[in-house]
Amino acid sequence: MKFLSNPTKSFTDVQIKRNWVLVDAEGKTLGRLSTKVASILRGKTKAQFTPHADVGDFVVVVNADKIKIAAKRAAQKEYYRNTLYPGGARFKKYSTAVEKEPRFVIEHAVKGMLPHNSLGEKMFKKLKVYAGTTHPHAAQNPKTITV
Repeated sequence: MKFLSNPTKSFTDVQIKRNWVLVDAEGKTLGRLSTKVASILRGKTKAQFTPHADVGDFVVVVNADKIKIAAKRAAQKEYYRNTLYPGGARFKKYSTAVEKEPRFVIEHAVKGMLPHNSLGEKMFKKLKVYAGTTHPHAAQNPKTITV
């Protein structure tokens, strides 16, 4: 009896056509928006998904300053970083982060959902986040999606 082998097709990033996707963050929940954006960046929405290659699309997020989060969560959430000097722990409240740099909130959430290696860094570079409604990527004709 002869078995038919149908090997799994692996795609490289050279063989993939990258699209541009526009996401409006106004009134969206931070976590739900971030998971959708991370899966698009990773390429999981495509049939050609390959775990070891960057096959995802470019994502443009607008209205980052109008993202939603629960009121209790907004009061509790803090971002942590360390300067690596003694006593160098630095904390940033969510409320001040979203006022001063709204891009940081979405970028931080999405970056945590991508692989923590050089492949993840390459995927993260395809994320463009803007606080307002305007963006400089109109020439790429991004396709608007709803999350």
